[in-house]
Amino acid sequence: MEKCIHVFFSGAVQGVGFRFTTRMLANRYKIKGWVRNTPDGKVEVWAQGKKGDIYDFLGEVQQEFSRHITDIQTEDVEPSQGFKDFQVKFA
Repeated sequence: MEKCIHVFFSGAVQGVGFRFTTRMLANRYKIKGWVRNTPDGKVEVWAQGKKGDIYDFLGEVQQEFSRHITDIQTEDVEPSQGFKDFQVKFA
């Protein structure tokens, strides 16, 4: 069964390779979805995959950017059939 999460990372998370590292980690865990910078300085992620892979992916993102993240807001959302891979979105 697939799980989908919507996450906002706050802190000094833009301009540090966050989106591209997140995409690399998502590919490692076979996560589908996307990552993008938001106008208010956060990074937004929609991630969908197997429950264990989602938690491992999220934990690795947090570990990789622990010096930059000051807050994480996470909510469970309904899985989508629209995700085929994991992409970096640009505004």
